[in-house]
Amino acid sequence: MACQGNRNKLRDQQVEIESATTISETEIFSLLDKAFKGEPNQYYPPRLPNHIHYNFFPDLEDGYRSTAGSRIHLYGDSMRWAVVFETNGYHNHAFSAMIELDYVGNCINYPVENQPKRTYISNQSHLVLISSEEYERIENKKGRELENFELVSADIKQIQVRDKTIPFNSNSKDYEKLGVEIQDFDNPHKLIGFKDLVRYLHETSPEVISATEEDIKAHIPYDLPKIMTIDAFHFNSFYDKETLPSQQETYQLIAKVIVNQDSTYWKPTQPANNHWSNWESGNL
Repeated sequence: MACQGNRNKLRDQQVEIESATTISETEIFSLLDKAFKGEPNQYYPPRLPNHIHYNFFPDLEDGYRSTAGSRIHLYGDSMRWAVVFETNGYHNHAFSAMIELDYVGNCINYPVENQPKRTYISNQSHLVLISSEEYERIENKKGRELENFELVSADIKQIQVRDKTIPFNSNSKDYEKLGVEIQDFDNPHKLIGFKDLVRYLHETSPEVISATEEDIKAHIPYDLPKIMTIDAFHFNSFYDKETLPSQQETYQLIAKVIVNQDSTYWKPTQPANNHWSNWESGNL
């Protein structure tokens, strides 16, 4: 009887260990909902008196960014998981084009920004695509004052995007064919806007403005297996605070994919709407 009791005890301990290390949909929903509500989760570093914690969720209607591309990257094994939201576009207040990465998971190496009196810890990182210095170089400097604001000179032939020099297309008709509307007001020569450029690149050369695996893995374990990247998905407005991610099909399917480590569970019934043309952004 003693042996049987020991065997039962060992079995119960094993069940406890497995339940503590197996990924669950419940945990995934909990962490996604917390990010949506801006609440740090239990995996954040302990908050010290001078620490400020932020927990961000993607927003395709960001007033400070004219959104171009958006993707969702899924990673996981039997114990660790991460959802990485990627968006890119022109940030009007930063005067630069950037990639924004928002991390949700149980193995995130949270980005830390040390300031003289504060330490900021968040789940968000930024990568500069077109720097403010490059935008200043290519900005139109001819004509009337308003013609010189956030418009690319027609004389520009090449643009620096991260570590690549790429040709610049100044033909507004090529942009309009792709649905990129060129500013009419105070733009008689149909010059290409800063945000228009990023959206055109998203339509024609998305790889040029997309995050690399090395970029993404800067804040998750490098050996964490990638399950899939989702390029097209149904997105519910970030400002609909009544509908949490756990209540949305997109994230319910994402949880199934991660728990099973199987991309075939991604079978959405809702139409994809994450294309930038479906959302108003960059208006502030």
